Amino acid sequence: MKYIDQFYGLLDLTIKSQASDLHLSAGHPPTIRIDGSLVPIIKEKILTPEVSKELAFSLMSQKQQERFLEKKELDFSYNFQDKARFRINVFLQSNSVSCALRLVPNKIRTIKELNLPSIIRSFTKVKQGFVLLCGPSSQGKSTTLASLIDEINHSRTDHIVTIEDPIEYVFQDDQSIVDQREIGEDTLSFANALRSTFRQDPDVIMVGEMRDAETIATAITAAETGHLVFATLHTNSAPQTIHRIVDSFDPKEQSQIRSQLSSSLLGIVSQRLVPRIKGGLVPACEVLIANHAVSNLIRENKIHEIPSVIETSLEQGMISLNRSLSDLVRRREISLENALSYSSRPNELKSMIR
Repeated sequence: MKYIDQFYGLLDLTIKSQASDLHLSAGHPPTIRIDGSLVPIIKEKILTPEVSKELAFSLMSQKQQERFLEKKELDFSYNFQDKARFRINVFLQSNSVSCALRLVPNKIRTIKELNLPSIIRSFTKVKQGFVLLCGPSSQGKSTTLASLIDEINHSRTDHIVTIEDPIEYVFQDDQSIVDQREIGEDTLSFANALRSTFRQDPDVIMVGEMRDAETIATAITAAETGHLVFATLHTNSAPQTIHRIVDSFDPKEQSQIRSQLSSSLLGIVSQRLVPRIKGGLVPACEVLIANHAVSNLIRENKIHEIPSVIETSLEQGMISLNRSLSDLVRRREISLENALSYSSRPNELKSMIR
């Protein structure tokens, strides 16, 4: 490829800079994201439409190029010389080809290394139920999910099936057998793959993203029928997550879904990555553990009362987002200004910090 050396150089720079993302777009120089901020690579020329297309196409197989030209966008993963993997989205903008590359480190970090609440390790000890990882895009959900799955991989003799679009972290079998399935390559859809897992003798199922009611319903059924199911949703809090799941269904089905969810849910972790004062990012987490009170509130459609249960159940391991943020401020990990900007209830957070 004409520009392959330039492309490899950009990937190397992304890794060495500990950037989270690399953006290639016509009319702009290659740009990396460091600690949440975009940083243009000044020494690189502004990309022309020809160069941005050449760089993007150098990532893809012939089959992937054909799929991209048909669909106008494509998600896939790319293994760069065994140094790291990248999750890539190629898309068209103003009739030019652009791509966003998310760096996926080869090493799967532990819950402790990620500075996550130790209580979430309890979700890896159970045999059956439904665990949800939530938060906006680019807030570390996939990394946290990989850490939980790898904890099981190193501690239990289980069969783990992951369904991803695309495969991000690659698990090395240890105590468990880990089968990773990629949408478009190994299976046609999340719903198809989930239905098939019932015939694959899984103990643990990981669903990269729940995008429709069929996938959600099948995941809940899997959790009800003896499996430990992990999944992600793009929601901002535990109550919003429950509302999103229930609202995905026809009104006449919602009572049944609430009942199923109330009996199968183990917990919800909602997280944000907040800029550290000393540089880098640190997670702030809301943790809901589905105790008897929470299950009753879900069943009775009193989801608006869940935040008060979280706030008053610290001894059970529950953590509100504001409590997590206030602890980080007190430890001088993050600034008050950043804490307030990430809080959904900043006035309450101010009172808590005082």
